[in-house]
Amino acid sequence: MALQRKDQDITNAMSLVHSTKRELQKLRDEGWSFLMDKVYAFCEKHNTNTLMMDEDFVDPRMPRKKSGITNLHHCKVRCFYSVLDYQLQEFNDRFTEVNTDLLICMACLSPANSFYKFDKTKLVKLVEFYPDDFSFGERLTIEHQLGIYIDNVETDERFKNLKNLGDLSRLMVETQKHLAHPFVYRLLKLVLTLPVATANVKRCFSAMKLVKTSTRNSIGDEFMSDCLVCYIEKDMLKSVTNEMVVKRFQSMKERRVHL
Repeated sequence: MALQRKDQDITNAMSLVHSTKRELQKLRDEGWSFLMDKVYAFCEKHNTNTLMMDEDFVDPRMPRKKSGITNLHHCKVRCFYSVLDYQLQEFNDRFTEVNTDLLICMACLSPANSFYKFDKTKLVKLVEFYPDDFSFGERLTIEHQLGIYIDNVETDERFKNLKNLGDLSRLMVETQKHLAHPFVYRLLKLVLTLPVATANVKRCFSAMKLVKTSTRNSIGDEFMSDCLVCYIEKDMLKSVTNEMVVKRFQSMKERRVHL
């Protein structure tokens, strides 16, 4: 549940990922006996028959064919280990070492809490992920520019209450600081192109599966976009009353009948 919070920052999210992986591995190594104790206790409490683990496993799909394994092997290896191995593999595939480093370094650009997470060393490392976007000379000078940049924005009151990278990018353009710190702004733009930089991207795709069902397969792009906005921003739309909608609709053009 903690990983699904909308306000979760990247650093904490990656820390939770590592903790989850360690707990899954610990459960795989040490959790079988504890699980079986709970299962046996539950069965005893509710007078439910239990499997004899030393007996041969009978596949319900092919009951006449000998499986060659015991119930213990089936439950422990094919079920318990397989499920946990699959979950661990999913974590490893989605959060590789490179992806993890990229996310952690990216978080150092966050303006939240007055640039609390700013780390020059990690941002220099982040630049190394984009060799085609920064020349060798630019990679050598960006560390110096990062020092000037952080001193500049920390002392500027206009940058005090920023919350995300999008706000930082807009304000840099409005204050012309993107011209004073071109390498930092270029790095910021590259980071913003990552889907994880905007948390709503994944939610949009999830919402699309719910909104565009088989009965709505001919829905147009514009109507689809409107439906998605209403679904994704439902918390904000709760403050919109029916009277406001009617007034907005009425003001779009003159009508014969007043709504």
